Amino acid sequence: MNSHQQNAIAIRIPALLVHFVIRQNQFQIGVGKLFAWLALLLVGLSAAIVFVRYGFHSGSIALQETILYIHAIFFMMGMAYTLQQDGHVRVDVSYSRLSAKRKAMIDLFGSIVFALPSMIFILWIGWDYVHDSWAIQEASAEAGGLPFLYLLKSFMLIMAGLMLLQILAMISLAFCQIFYPQNPKVIALVASQQHQREEPF
Repeated sequence: MNSHQQNAIAIRIPALLVHFVIRQNQFQIGVGKLFAWLALLLVGLSAAIVFVRYGFHSGSIALQETILYIHAIFFMMGMAYTLQQDGHVRVDVSYSRLSAKRKAMIDLFGSIVFALPSMIFILWIGWDYVHDSWAIQEASAEAGGLPFLYLLKSFMLIMAGLMLLQILAMISLAFCQIFYPQNPKVIALVASQQHQREEPF
């Protein structure tokens, strides 16, 4: 392989990775903002339950389970978006004081060693779990409950899939920051991500 080919590869690899990260970020932001509306629905239904219970001395198991479904879906579908926005809980002892390259090295190590295997494991063990639920059309064990428990369980796989995409994007970005820190596309991507995270929702 001559120097011209090596230069071409050195340009092509970060360009492809940056393109993937950008598209993936756009997708996660879209999903996150879409499912964020569930928070408003959650508040409205919670208020309705309180009003019906104390105003009319009545209640509904189905309505209460609807709250549980929405709450679970809201969190599962927002996990990857939260990670993309760097909004997850971090026990920060020294990370914030490190250089950008050292941060990228920690992100790369953590993503490959911890996060990626965790999501693959969830997909692996969750597949049969969800499949069995669909096979029997699993419903609520409560009388008058919702008959869609198998649908709710399906969001476990969707969550893991979204998280897997986000982790791969984090690995791609960290790799670029470590090996191509002076690449204009990488610099622009890092700056744009920082700007997105500083913007109000």
